[in-house]
Amino acid sequence: MKETILVTGGTGFIGSHTTVELQQAGYDVVIIDNLSNSNASVIDGIEKITGIRPAFEKIDLNDFAATEAVFKKYNIKGCIHFAASKAVGESVEKPLLYYRNNLNSLMNVLELMTKYGSKGIIFSSSCTVYGQPTKENLPVTEQAPIQKALSPYGNTKQINEEIIQDYIHSGAPIKSVILRYFNPIGAHPSALIGELPNGVPMNLIPFVTQTAIGIRKQLKVFGNDYDTPDHTCIRDYIYVVDLAKAHVKAMQRVLEQDTDPIEVFNIGTGHGYSTLEIVEGFERATGVKLPWEYAPRREGDIEAIWGNVDKANKVLGWSADTPLDDILRSAWKWQEKLRAEGVQ
Repeated sequence: MKETILVTGGTGFIGSHTTVELQQAGYDVVIIDNLSNSNASVIDGIEKITGIRPAFEKIDLNDFAATEAVFKKYNIKGCIHFAASKAVGESVEKPLLYYRNNLNSLMNVLELMTKYGSKGIIFSSSCTVYGQPTKENLPVTEQAPIQKALSPYGNTKQINEEIIQDYIHSGAPIKSVILRYFNPIGAHPSALIGELPNGVPMNLIPFVTQTAIGIRKQLKVFGNDYDTPDHTCIRDYIYVVDLAKAHVKAMQRVLEQDTDPIEVFNIGTGHGYSTLEIVEGFERATGVKLPWEYAPRREGDIEAIWGNVDKANKVLGWSADTPLDDILRSAWKWQEKLRAEGVQ
């Protein structure tokens, strides 16, 4: 009997790739998504890759009754919770929207998991909880101090981690793995699913590929006066397919192993790449020249962060080993497919 996993936000960038990996690992998947930042056609892409169409429920997780109906309909053994409003800038402008969406949705899911006998939740957290680590704390481990969030979005990730910890501490009969990920990039090698930002991309890679294909005139590299080797920001860029596989490992751990009720793992590569290295890497990997220029720093941008992922490597038995050039080529292949289909 296949176990059923609920993937909230399952038509989004990371959620769709994780759905594919769950199906390929033998799980049945139910997706909940309100399609506020994604498209139902993603379900078709998932089905083309795996040959299996995941169950899909278009509801808002803030609607308790509608969410409960999904728990009644399916025998949900575990949940991977991606659903959240996620634009940093918008969260500064609309903080109450972010607190309402991101906190209530998690609390509804936790309450219903307990009521309907679900065993475990994998929570999609972020390296934003570490803020700007001091140089002696790089690469950051899971023990690095949590810093005051720079935005309401980042704060919702911190608060949600605390909600899960407090709920389990109160005696709730569920387990959780919290995954703090770094910067997910790339697209499925089939180019059937990928990252599709609404409007002007906030993330580097979609901006790079949109510039390369001519949607954007020029790429702006924000800041060339950082205290880094080439004076641009450094991030830990992780391939979205490798990231998705970490969720499968975490779910197997929660459902099948006798583990602590709550565990935290960094999910990254353990390597930092500068913005300039990504730009040059893209040109090298694809043969496409990018028009770019330096621009002033962006408010709230962290100078340098990359993760120590020893714990995930050893305890989860997972590692991210896709070469950077392959990841960048996958992003370009996805952008070319969007162009061929007239999407963008």
